[in-house]
Amino acid sequence: MKVEQIFSNDEINGVEYKNLSKSLQQILIENPNATFLGSASGNSMEGVGIYSDDILVIDRALDYKQNDVIVVDFNGSFACKIIDVKNKQLISASEEYPPIKITRQDKIQVEGVVTKSIRMHRTPPELSDFS
Repeated sequence: MKVEQIFSNDEINGVEYKNLSKSLQQILIENPNATFLGSASGNSMEGVGIYSDDILVIDRALDYKQNDVIVVDFNGSFACKIIDVKNKQLISASEEYPPIKITRQDKIQVEGVVTKSIRMHRTPPELSDFS
């Protein structure tokens, strides 16, 4: 695998890298007052690149739309799913899991839209209890 560009706000070993115009937090979090993080668990969303122990960046300020990846409180359990607004169902990104029809009896609250997921190759101490 080749690295195309390296971004840094510093010169490293005498080499100048492309300067970031924003902080990493500004790049990852568009609406800081409405964004929270969650830890993914399970394999039902691997088809969209979300793996167990990934950190999800979840934005409450965004309105969800057809086929968005969302975090939802569905009947008292948090889940990460694809929202199918047209057919009123929650979809996994794996054929191993059937779609979940949303009925009038269900208690559902969309907590936010997943805007990014972050894979940790080394878990920092601050997140050791998180994953």
